[in-house]
This record gives sequence, C-alpha cells and structure tokens, in this order.
Amino acid sequence: MTSDDIVKQTRQILQLAEYIGVDYSEAVTAGNITNPDEFAEMQQFASIIIEKTNLLANDMQNSVMTDALQLQQAIEDKEPLAVIQGFSQQIRQQLLSQSPALILPSQLLTKDHVQQLFIENCSSCHGDLGQGNGPLAKSLAPEPTNFTDQERALNRSLLGLYDAISDGLDGSAMRAFSELNDQQRWSLAFYVGSLAFEPTATATEHSKHDTNVELQQWVNNNPIQILQQDIGIDRSQLELLRSQPELLFQHAESPISNARTNLQAAVEAYHANELAQAQTLAVSAYLDGFELIENTLDAHDSSLRKSIESQLLNFRNLLKVPGQTTQINQEFASIMTQLNQADTVLTGQSLSNNAMFSAALIILLREGLEALLVIIALMTVLIKTERHDAIKFVHFGWISALAAGVLTWWAADNLISISGASRELMEGGAALMAALVLFYVGYWMHSKTQGSKWQSYIKNNVDRHLNTGTLWGLTGLAFISVYREVFETILFYQSLLTQAIGSDSSNEQVSYLVYGLLAGMAILAVIAWLMMRYSVKLPLARFFAVSSYFMLVLAFILAGKGISALQEAAVISLTPFPLDVSISWLGIASTWQGLSTQMVIVVLFSFLVIRNRYAK
Repeated sequence: MTSDDIVKQTRQILQLAEYIGVDYSEAVTAGNITNPDEFAEMQQFASIIIEKTNLLANDMQNSVMTDALQLQQAIEDKEPLAVIQGFSQQIRQQLLSQSPALILPSQLLTKDHVQQLFIENCSSCHGDLGQGNGPLAKSLAPEPTNFTDQERALNRSLLGLYDAISDGLDGSAMRAFSELNDQQRWSLAFYVGSLAFEPTATATEHSKHDTNVELQQWVNNNPIQILQQDIGIDRSQLELLRSQPELLFQHAESPISNARTNLQAAVEAYHANELAQAQTLAVSAYLDGFELIENTLDAHDSSLRKSIESQLLNFRNLLKVPGQTTQINQEFASIMTQLNQADTVLTGQSLSNNAMFSAALIILLREGLEALLVIIALMTVLIKTERHDAIKFVHFGWISALAAGVLTWWAADNLISISGASRELMEGGAALMAALVLFYVGYWMHSKTQGSKWQSYIKNNVDRHLNTGTLWGLTGLAFISVYREVFETILFYQSLLTQAIGSDSSNEQVSYLVYGLLAGMAILAVIAWLMMRYSVKLPLARFFAVSSYFMLVLAFILAGKGISALQEAAVISLTPFPLDVSISWLGIASTWQGLSTQMVIVVLFSFLVIRNRYAK
C-alpha cells in the first residue's frame, strides 16, 4: 500500500470514529436501543474501522487496534455515550499524532461566496440554513445532519466535516464533492461548522491574537477537546472563533506566519517519512510565504533576505534524503531563528514613507522593464520593416495580458486557489518560451545585418512571411512577455498594501505607494519613448546588429529567470554553484542548472554568428 493509500485509510478511520462519537446518542439511551437503524450503522462503522485498521502500517495498526476492538465491544454492550466517545477520541488522537500535517488553506472564500456554494450544493438535503430540513431530507435514511444542533457540533471536528465533503460518507446519501477545489471544500467545512454557534458579548471583545490555538490544532480537534486542552481558550472565545472562522485567518495573512507553519509541517512530514509531502510544504513555505515579503524585507535588511532565501531553497534538497533527522532539525532551527529576526524587523518598524515609495517604484521597474523592452523591440522591428499595420497585433497582445493578469489575480482571490508553485510554474514556462522566441528572432536579425541584403529581404519576403499566422504569433509573444509579470507584480503590491494599511499612518503610506507606482509608470513611459524615438533612426544594418544583441541579452535574462522560477516551484532540481555569482537583474542565480542554461545560449549564439560570418 502506498503512502497516499495509508493517508486515505487513516482519514476514513478518523471520520468514522468521530461519526460514532457524535451519533451514538441517537441509537442508544440508558442501555436500550432507541433507533435500530442508527444502532446497525454504529455496528457497521465499528467493523469498517477494524477492517481499515488492519490495512495500516504495523506501528500505527498496533496502537489503534486495541481501542478499535474495545469500541466495537462497547457498542455491542450498549455502553453509555461517555464510554463510546472516550474510545473514539483515543482512536483519533492516536492517528492524528502519527499522521503528517495537513496542507491548510491560507484564506477562506468570502462569506457571501461560501453561502452561495452551500445553497447550490447542500441545501437540497440540509436546507438553506443547514437545519437538516431540505426538500429531500424526509426521503433519506439516515436523515441529513442538522448543523445548527450545538450538542452535535461540539463533538464534530472541522477535519471530519472536510473529509465528509471531500470523500462522502459510506452508508448514507452524503456523496463526495470531488468537483469542488480544496479551498471550496475547506470553506464549506468552516461554514457548516459555524452554524451552531453565536458569539457572546464577552467573546466579541476577543480576537484570534488573544488565544494560543494553532490552525492545525483547531481543525483536528472538536470543540470539547479544544476546551479540555491547556491552551488558554474559554467557551466564549471558542464560540466566537467557530461562528466567525475568518478571524482564524487574520494571522494567516502574515507571509512569515505562513512560512513558519508550512516549515513546521514539512519537518513533521519528514519525520513521518513522507518526503514528497515534506518537500511540497517546504516549497509552499517559500512561495506562499516568504517570497511575498522579500521586497519589504529587502528595504530593511537585504543580507537577511538573501540568507533566508538561500536557506529555504537549500532546505528542500535536504528533505529529499531520508535519515538526516539531526541535520534537518538544525537547519529548521536556523531558518526559524532568521524568520523571527525578519518578523522583528518588519513588525518592529513600518516602512518609512520614502522606503514605501522606493519599494513600489522598484517593484514596477523590475517587473515591468523586461516586458516593456520586448514590446518596444517588436514594435521597432515592425516600423523598420514598414509594417505599421501590424503594430496593432502587438498592442492587442500586451493590453490583453494586462487584463488577463488582473482577471487572474481577482479569480485567485475570490474563485479559485492558485498556489505559489502554480504561479512560479506559469511564470517559468512563459519566461523560457519567450527566451526561445527571442533567441531565434535575435539570430534571424543578426543574419540580416548587411543593409543591402536586408532591403532586398524586405522587398521580397516581409509581406509574404508576416501573414496572419505570424502576426498572431507576435500577439502571443507580447502577451506572454507581459502576462508573466503582471500577476506577480500585483501580489507584491498587495503585500506592500497590507503593511501600509496595518501601519499607524496608513493613509499616508498608501499615498506613497501610489506615488511610487505612478513614478514607475512615468519612468517606463520615458524609456519607451526614448527607445522608439532613437532606435528607428539607426541605419538598417546598425539597427539590426544592435537589436540582435539586445534580443540575446533578453533571452539570456529570461532563460535564467525561467529556470529559477521552475526551481522555486520544485519542477527542476536545484544544485548550488560553489561560488555566489548571483546578479538578479541579469537573471543569474548561483545554481548549476541556471548557469548552464544561460551558457548554452551564449555558446550557441556565438557559434551561429561565427558560422554566419564564415559563410559570408
């Protein structure tokens, strides 16, 4: 049995054990069977738990089987509810202590969105308000759950609700909602888990920051178990956090907190020998956490930023190899220490107005300059070849990329969940594709550097080759060159905006962010104007000679950045180069894979140029 199968079996046992603890009271009262159908279901679930426990690994099987057999016997003996719940909780605690950490959402859907999701998918059985009185309820056996029943809700964990939504429940009408994505299923679980609770007046004075509860702990345990644990949370706070789960994710908005949580989960997965899971969590720690505050931290302490970035990327390599527990723990402790330093830097002082302005300006220039250079190069080529009519295809490409980037960001924020790994995969693939096209265009332009030959080529070939398909190819190149930058730029600005709003002078900070954005746009516009004005005045031979090398530089930069993005997404392995030769603005990173790719571009272009000159 694979590790994924074991995880699936474990989660089903957790779900069944919890279900018995919740519904046993409807089957047996004072030692008598009050509902034969419910009692038969309890017996069936207990047998399935034993059957699935036999499929687990030996160490996990041995720790659970005794409690599973005792639970089965207690049901047969019609023991009191407290005894049944004791055995079911012991089974769950044993399994949870040996299971890898969950990958939890960084944010839930908006309340309006998840309410609509509930009505569309759940209300026919559970009713619009979750009271178990939907149009189909009376025809189902057992009847659908009443989520507003607080006694039942106190014994139901959010993990159990999530698993029921994800996998369905055997022996009932509850089907698996596999068509929903992970964020939608978690949002529904938190939503139905909130319906039985209302915050008290005392509770509204508290927030997530008043408690020590961790999200993993909150999800794995039911409310009664949470109250029994020594974490400083009382009944009023519990009801507040259950009724308003969005409060639990206020802290999750901190990228550093996200990085810490995922790193801790990665180490736990590594100790459980779940190496693939550990690497996935480590990737998320960087892409969905630390990367989002890199620009802000850079403005305060660039050396600390570089150190954390390097350690996070190298930590993934350690997680690939089993049996390195001591080294893993040491590296983890070192990274956490540096993350704490970064947190102190960022929370101890907000960005100054000048630093906010500079950060906003640099982000736009850094992310936008490459895309702008590609667009200007394409347009000047069309102008020099007297194909002014084709420029509209380039404009259509970059304008649609801006719109698509903003739409993607909105969808990621409201409709779907786009992980950092998916974002980097998209950016890396687009960068490599653009690098390949630019390399070809650069060499093609270099082969036409003799003015007379180029004039002849224009006369005889340009109109024929720049057909409709080729023009739409220009649109595609313009699109991918801009789109790959837009989404990441928005994320970085969103991170800056979050810090600005959290500062004591939020309005002023936001103003300086806007000033930085506008200044960046103005500088890019000036660069575009200068390039368009002077590049078209160059003689044909000089223009194409300069442009060919310019294209090569862009291909060189994009290839390096594409490889780095795919390495960050863990698609390509990362092997550190012995020396630190990183030059970020040239796309040079100190890895063998990135340097080798860029060197291939230089060598291949040089070979083609030498061959072209020899042929002449």
